[in-house]
Amino acid sequence: MSESKNLVLGVTGGIAAYKAVDLLSRLIKKGINVDVIMTESATKFISPLTFEALSHNKVVTDMFESPKYWEIEHIALAEKADLFAVVPATANIIGKLANGIADDMLSTTLMATKSRVLLAPAMNTNMYLNPITQGNIEKLKNYGYIFVNPEEGRLACGAFGAGKLADVRIIENKICDLLNSNVKKDLIGKRLLITAGPTIEPIDPIRYITNPSTGKMGYEIAKAGILRGADVMLISGPTNLAKPYGVKLIRVDTAIQMYNAVMDNISNADIVVCAAAVADYRPEKKEKNKIKKMDEDLCIKLIRNPDILYEIGKEKGKKILVGFAAETENLIENAKSKIIKKNLDLIVANDILQEGAGFNKDTNIVQIIDRNFNVKKYSIMSKAEVAHVILDEIKKII
Repeated sequence: MSESKNLVLGVTGGIAAYKAVDLLSRLIKKGINVDVIMTESATKFISPLTFEALSHNKVVTDMFESPKYWEIEHIALAEKADLFAVVPATANIIGKLANGIADDMLSTTLMATKSRVLLAPAMNTNMYLNPITQGNIEKLKNYGYIFVNPEEGRLACGAFGAGKLADVRIIENKICDLLNSNVKKDLIGKRLLITAGPTIEPIDPIRYITNPSTGKMGYEIAKAGILRGADVMLISGPTNLAKPYGVKLIRVDTAIQMYNAVMDNISNADIVVCAAAVADYRPEKKEKNKIKKMDEDLCIKLIRNPDILYEIGKEKGKKILVGFAAETENLIENAKSKIIKKNLDLIVANDILQEGAGFNKDTNIVQIIDRNFNVKKYSIMSKAEVAHVILDEIKKII
């Protein structure tokens, strides 16, 4: 995010309260300032100290505690919030909000805020499906409250059904989308195709060749594209990342599968961003059975995979084509060479040996080079920020 956003995170007394710690950690890494309000029952599940250590902010639990500063604390937090999220949201807090009850610090602050409020329910399935709870949820939706619906699954009580807290990554994505909803919609009507993540090339049924790419950069570009109004298709190799809201996602494993998926969909794209770390080579033969260890060396013959970026560049027409250059030496020279060879409009180059750049990081340090070899250098940024910088450069070409 280009500027620090303020989130107030409400944590209520459900067993899913521990997942709010993971959510907080993820949001802090994105540069979001988070203030936490816990209900008294939430403190029975997890210590406020845990949230304080991660957020570096005092956790508020007691409405009658003497304030450190001369301000009415619940009003100060209510006004500070760019967004208010309650994770998990129990039937109790949903019922209080729906009926205007403000009897603790969390419910009082929620009643006082003018920011948007996101609720992520988590409770026993019978409680969640109870007509009273469902009525309260509908009432709040009519008031403009935003919900991330719970999932079906095995609950803490042993029952199976709806009521399990949504995946933390989904809640994280929704929070980031809401915090960034004031981003200028400057890509409306544009169709954006993005590749992301690694590919895997099987050697035998249990071994393969791959690389450390996590897909974070490509996924952040997809999220940024949605925020800016584009129609986004994401073709992704294997990752542990949640599907971004609003994105059409095609999952693949191998370089051949990614090539075919790209070629099947390329005609519909106005902008193509190839952020995937595609394996250059694959084993000539995949063994049907596990290769057993022998008392001698093993040689595996590798053959070239299709060069997806090159194939697009040959017949890209009026499409805007953006590539990536992850290098360990001669960064600018290698990147410029790719621009010529692959007919690129932009290339995003980074030295993966730099601290804070490269694979498996939440940050990146990039240089963006256009087809006239103009170079723009950027200092370390979150990959979410880099994504918007890339789209800014694309927008200039448009």
